[in-house]
Amino acid sequence: MSLDNVKIVLVNTTHPGNIGSAARAMKTMGLSRLVLVNPKAFPSPEAVTLASGATDVLDNAVVCSTLENAVADCGLIIGASARVRGVSLPLMEPSECAEAVVAESAGGDVNVAWVFGREDRGLTNDELKLCHGQAHIPSNPEFSSLNLASAVQLFSYELRKAYLQRQQAALVPERRTRDLANSKEMEYFYGHLQKVLGEIDFFKHRNPDKIMAKLRRLYGRVRPDRVELNILRGILSETQAALGRQPSGGRKQTSTV
Repeated sequence: MSLDNVKIVLVNTTHPGNIGSAARAMKTMGLSRLVLVNPKAFPSPEAVTLASGATDVLDNAVVCSTLENAVADCGLIIGASARVRGVSLPLMEPSECAEAVVAESAGGDVNVAWVFGREDRGLTNDELKLCHGQAHIPSNPEFSSLNLASAVQLFSYELRKAYLQRQQAALVPERRTRDLANSKEMEYFYGHLQKVLGEIDFFKHRNPDKIMAKLRRLYGRVRPDRVELNILRGILSETQAALGRQPSGGRKQTSTV
């Protein structure tokens, strides 16, 4: 059991000093995987200075152009947000969330991402839609603004505590038997699902965005494994075949005209 498959993902970070401070916060708590989504300035001497020796975390940081790419291989994604957005996600306090993350990563075969948004406005609704849950710090409602690196430190500390507690309590190594579908595979599924629902005219008199948001929430709760996801994709493909939109099971369609 380790924290090696836990990613800290920073989205559109404006100040490179926050990246360095976040790297320092991570290393003090035993975290090493830093992912940066379209940072304004990186690499940066300021990041190195504020990392205060955690330069290995910066050197190994992965830079991605989109959040989708950053979490594509993750089976569990938690978004950290001070605001309760319009996206209906399960809200968890940092300690509760850390326990869930450590439980998921215990087997070592599920990548987990803890996502932090921009310094000035956090994560967007579209970005939160990629997440399975929202971590919320119960801060002062009259002044809920928290420095990005401080937020990373707080969550990293909670992860470290949950990890140590689980390590002491685990008499028998636990392994996850389900091969969970990752974020990239789920996004392909959502695209396929929306296409088929459109083809059967399900969205008539309904808002497609609202319907898809609710379906994302549903499947995000279930978190299907790859076998289950293949069954769902197969149902969608057979539905299209019945509509005459594409061949079923690799068979060629023949025209009756």
